[in-house]
Amino acid sequence: MTPPVTQTTNDTCPPSFDPCEPRRLAALRSYGILDTPPEPEFDDIAQMAAQACDAPMAHINFIDADRQWIKAAVGHDAREMPLHFGFCTQAMREDSILVLPNLKQEPELASNPLVTGEPHLRFYAGVPLTTADGWAIGTLCVLDREPRTLTAQQEFILKALARTVMAQLESRRSAAALRAREAELRLVADAMPVLIGFIDRSLTYRFANAAYQTWTGRAPEDVIGRTISEVLSAGELEARLPQIERTLAGEGVQFELNWACPDGQVRVADIRYMPRFVADGSVDGFYVFVHDISDRKRVEDLLQTRASHLEAQVASQTRDRDRIWTLSPVLKVVAEPDGRIEGVNPSWTRTLGWSEAETVGRKISDFVAADEREAIAGFLSRLAAAEPVDDTEVSFVTSDGSKRRILWTFVPEEGVLYGFGRDITEQRQAEEALRQSQKLEAIGQLTGGVAHDFNNLLTIIRSSVEFLRRPELSEDRKRRYLNAVSETVDRAAKLTSQLLAFARRQTLRPEVFEVSERLRAISDMLDSVTGARIRVVTDLPGEHCYVRADASQFETALVNIAVNARDAMDGEGKLTLHLDAGVPMPPIRGHASASGRFVAVSVTDTGTGIAQADLARIFEPFFTTKEVGKGTGLGLSQVIGFAKQSGGDVDVGSTLGRGTTFILYLPQVETPASMGIAAADQPEETAGESGLRILVVEDNLEVGRFCTQILEDLGHSPVWTQNAEAALAAIEGSATQFDAVFSDVVMPGIGGLELARQLRDRHPDLPVVLTSGYSHVLAQDDAHGFEVLRKPYSADELARVLRQTVKRSRPH
Repeated sequence: MTPPVTQTTNDTCPPSFDPCEPRRLAALRSYGILDTPPEPEFDDIAQMAAQACDAPMAHINFIDADRQWIKAAVGHDAREMPLHFGFCTQAMREDSILVLPNLKQEPELASNPLVTGEPHLRFYAGVPLTTADGWAIGTLCVLDREPRTLTAQQEFILKALARTVMAQLESRRSAAALRAREAELRLVADAMPVLIGFIDRSLTYRFANAAYQTWTGRAPEDVIGRTISEVLSAGELEARLPQIERTLAGEGVQFELNWACPDGQVRVADIRYMPRFVADGSVDGFYVFVHDISDRKRVEDLLQTRASHLEAQVASQTRDRDRIWTLSPVLKVVAEPDGRIEGVNPSWTRTLGWSEAETVGRKISDFVAADEREAIAGFLSRLAAAEPVDDTEVSFVTSDGSKRRILWTFVPEEGVLYGFGRDITEQRQAEEALRQSQKLEAIGQLTGGVAHDFNNLLTIIRSSVEFLRRPELSEDRKRRYLNAVSETVDRAAKLTSQLLAFARRQTLRPEVFEVSERLRAISDMLDSVTGARIRVVTDLPGEHCYVRADASQFETALVNIAVNARDAMDGEGKLTLHLDAGVPMPPIRGHASASGRFVAVSVTDTGTGIAQADLARIFEPFFTTKEVGKGTGLGLSQVIGFAKQSGGDVDVGSTLGRGTTFILYLPQVETPASMGIAAADQPEETAGESGLRILVVEDNLEVGRFCTQILEDLGHSPVWTQNAEAALAAIEGSATQFDAVFSDVVMPGIGGLELARQLRDRHPDLPVVLTSGYSHVLAQDDAHGFEVLRKPYSADELARVLRQTVKRSRPH
């Protein structure tokens, strides 16, 4: 019996050996050796180990998770013991062999009961039983009651016998796996409805599955071991001998025949003979597969009988398709992914005038108006890349040079583009006529209001100027009238700005500002706008958030919303400003949601609310629910115009009797590294730089004269040209004589923006300042990188802008 070791399992096992390691236990149990009866093969190996090592005791044991189980033993009868008994777990640490010559001299083992008592063990030598994957699953060991050691030859024999144990285990496992595989294959073969058999070269059946009985009426066990001549009739054997001979020669054979089955049915059998090749390349027999194809044959016959009928139907459908292709009013195009046309229907020619011969082989973009070719090319490339696209509407040029507006739907399929176009020229013309009519009606409504407001402003200016002409007017009254003129001009400029915002084409001055600070300032201003009986509440987040927008238009938009709220509350209630940062912009009025982070400014009132029928119209110009004379309907148009042009939108929700909430969405920008000091907050320089040579480009005579007079009064030397062409000629004559160019944007011929671009390319060191009361070009894309002074401007504003622009352009 193997002597026990007093340490616990964890103390006994090194870090490299864990008896509870799941993979080691799985390797042990894969051999199926535990708890099996004695076997001569293992008993012989244990006996040989004892004799070779001249030891009275030897055994083969396997280490389970919590026990040491002995498969074969010499000199004792033990079959199992606790895991902490014995020295085998120590041996399993070793790569080769563990030899303990005198157990009495081992400090940790001398007090073991099996050393101090029966059987008084003194000597142990063990070799680990290791799998091919390196897992130690047990040991082969020899023991003695006397201290001793092993010779090199005995160690060699003991290790060789350990390898013999593992070879025996591997052989048992392989044989078991083979038997399991054969059983599994038979189960699979028996489950298949196909007859499967194997016949060797002597034409004897060696295998037959369960389906053999279905086809022949004989059980598989009645066939295996019998020859073909004993199973088939003489006629059947004679008929199949040619196929059998070809198969034994190495050729696969397949044929069909009508098979009379035991149940009385005649089935169509698909029979296949497949040769089986052995290692030397010869054929030792062949497999037989018989498959019932009766249903398939019936379907083939049915399809054959219906083929002529289907061909007739296809021919009829083809004629119908050709008629649709020919007579359809829809333009139809078949094109390659790059837009090269492969075919068009007659409607193409009827609508555009181009014949099929003039069209095929050219690209779709060749027939599109020049200013839209780039757009249609991008559309087709996205379509070819399988990106989602909507229908597209473009102008096509006809053979006589006119244009037709076509709405196209393109469908990609199997590497081909199918296009379906609908001529909507007349529809678009009718819509444009309706829009023009609506514009005329709007202009009619607008004219009266604008004339009334401007006449009021002009009245103030005219009266003030007349008083200023009186020589006896006191200085105090002169200042009062001059201030009135200046303030009135500011109000006129603000009215113009609001009208441009209504048209959604105001020239914005975007800047990055902190929204919370701006809302706090607006909140104080709203107290005076809404009145004392309306309580203004501000709900702002603790963190900062920034947007890039026109701050003045932002304030104007909130004031317009607040004024509407004041009227809805009849001058009494609560107005709440709430700010959310980093939120998405949801779908609004049927438009898709926008990705990215937005700032949401909510303005909520406790007023009467807005009817659902009116919610869809409140942003329309001139629409108002107020009484005549109490509202123009332009305030909310300005709000949505500002929001859209700033990259955002406005949402509104309302409940009758409970109030309304407007939510202004603007794109949020990252926190600037340093906001610095706003220009408006910096102290104004008291003295400006004078003596500058300024090239003035202004086509309006009065404005040009007045501008040069202002510059002369400021101490500068202006040179005035009335168009961009003359300005370019003057600069090309001597560019170094000018310190800056001050140009209007809207002019005949070359506009101010194009002039500025040419000067930037030709003379990058020459600063350019643009001025405009309104320009659709500037409205679309800020100032295109140039300084812009909006009309009307003052002399101080002109001096400041010129001074700053020239200063930035000069090297420090």
